[in-house]
Amino acid sequence: MDIQVYLSYICCLILIYFTNNAHGLQRCFMCRSRGELGSCKDPFTANVTLVENKQEIGIETVPCASGWCGKIVESEDALKEEYGVATQRICLQRGPSDSEDRCAYTKWNYRRVLMCFCKGDLCNTSNNLKVNYLFIFSLLFSVTFIYN
Repeated sequence: MDIQVYLSYICCLILIYFTNNAHGLQRCFMCRSRGELGSCKDPFTANVTLVENKQEIGIETVPCASGWCGKIVESEDALKEEYGVATQRICLQRGPSDSEDRCAYTKWNYRRVLMCFCKGDLCNTSNNLKVNYLFIFSLLFSVTFIYN
């Protein structure tokens, strides 16, 4: 394999990296709703275009200096599945001490809630798909090297 192929792989990796990290400050969705009528509940169907064009009421995108977003789900009664379930999406002042994305039950404002932490631009949606570009690049590089 020649040097031009290697350079093109490196250029693609750099381009992907800067495309994903071009925002500077990370942003988080910020909203709160309770029950079926709210737009903050799961599944979270809002997208950034609708929110920033003010077409989704009650949802904002806010800059987040820490880069850590959160989702808090609190329920008044576990037996009442939907009624009384409140969902809140926020920017956290700081992330967890081990810097790991996760969901866990914890105490928040004297209540037991499910709290999820994630680091990344607008990561506090319902389903978060993170692409490991280093893995994809390594796989592509390996396949190309093996077959040439």
